[in-house]
Amino acid sequence: MMELGYAPLTPWLPGRLPGMSPLAMADWLHRDEAFAAQMAYRDRLVAERGEIVLAGEGCDGAEELLDLVLATLAVHDRDYEVGEDAVRRPDSETVALDRSRPLATLGRLTQEDFVILRKGPEDAEHVLIGAILCFPSRWSLAEKFGRPLVAIHERVPVYDVGLAPRVQRLFDVLTPDRPLVRANWLLHPISELHQPKLFEGNKKPHDPTGRFWLRVERQSILKLRSSGHAVFSIKTLVTPVEALTEDQRQSLIAALEAKPKAMQDYHGGSAFTQMALAALRAL
Repeated sequence: MMELGYAPLTPWLPGRLPGMSPLAMADWLHRDEAFAAQMAYRDRLVAERGEIVLAGEGCDGAEELLDLVLATLAVHDRDYEVGEDAVRRPDSETVALDRSRPLATLGRLTQEDFVILRKGPEDAEHVLIGAILCFPSRWSLAEKFGRPLVAIHERVPVYDVGLAPRVQRLFDVLTPDRPLVRANWLLHPISELHQPKLFEGNKKPHDPTGRFWLRVERQSILKLRSSGHAVFSIKTLVTPVEALTEDQRQSLIAALEAKPKAMQDYHGGSAFTQMALAALRAL
């Protein structure tokens, strides 16, 4: 199963969003019970949809990121067997280390997606220069590639003149091997992990049974030691709402009811929010 039977992260609770917290390198990469199914899906996406899930292959910093991931897995996850030419994953699949395609290789090693951002001497913001993004949530890697942070988030209502400089300062003060982590959340009417703009606005596909899924993204940022580029990683966790505890369900209802109208519109509109609320209340 590519979804979880519980919700390990609850970022909708007060005080959990949108701040970032320090994260030990030992906890940077996170593996859970959905690993085998998600990695099999990632293998297929890298092989069959490379034009969708990859951008900037071979960019500056990509091989450095691959080396960092390999070193982290070798030290902190004993269920990986990291060799010079290949890695044996915990699901017993072997991944050849193709250093001519570091991003594609990364896409087959962990459940995380990775985005590399560079800030040159003349740049005011970090710019997206490379990524492996198998599990986007209604956005296209192609439309974000080569763009700075503000342009990447141009459709996000809360990413305004107040928040944007604070986010840029976070990227500016990153130090190597000292990641920061946060999480966000959405409710989706389908469990699909790979959503590269599958639907827009209120035109959302729905599960015929009326089910909803909680989609949480565990997001981290860190600085590469050699290149100085920033790395944004995204670990996606999907949980059917019926698997939530009663306390989680009630707090999620409260969070949805308190969501500002601008964010409701961004996430599908008030009608969609009411459908999600009805599904949660009916459990």
